[in-house]
Amino acid sequence: MVKNVLGGALQTCCTKPLTGFYRDGKCNTGEEDTGKHTVCTIVNEEFLEHQLSVGNDLVTPHPQWGFPGLKPGDCWCVCVDRWKQAYDAGVRTPVRLEATHEQALETVTLEMLIACSRVN
Repeated sequence: MVKNVLGGALQTCCTKPLTGFYRDGKCNTGEEDTGKHTVCTIVNEEFLEHQLSVGNDLVTPHPQWGFPGLKPGDCWCVCVDRWKQAYDAGVRTPVRLEATHEQALETVTLEMLIACSRVN
């Protein structure tokens, strides 16, 4: 069983838009996922702007990669290092703990994730 950061079964992050490195709706990861798309977040304007400012354009669609471009309120499996980069810069975007892969804890703490979590 693939686990989330709370120790339970990894839940679906989002299917509209279809997210995940494997485009399965979950923040699953594996060896080929070098970016470690493990944090299920509900992106907000501040996060999208911050990511754009550091060279991670999450707004522009790239259909060839199955990427629709994000808008505030979309759920998405983001790279844990990018999420931490924003967190360290004081930019907070909500996290869905039950849909965040346990491997995210190799880079961030559960306390950091809980501080950004919200009940859905």
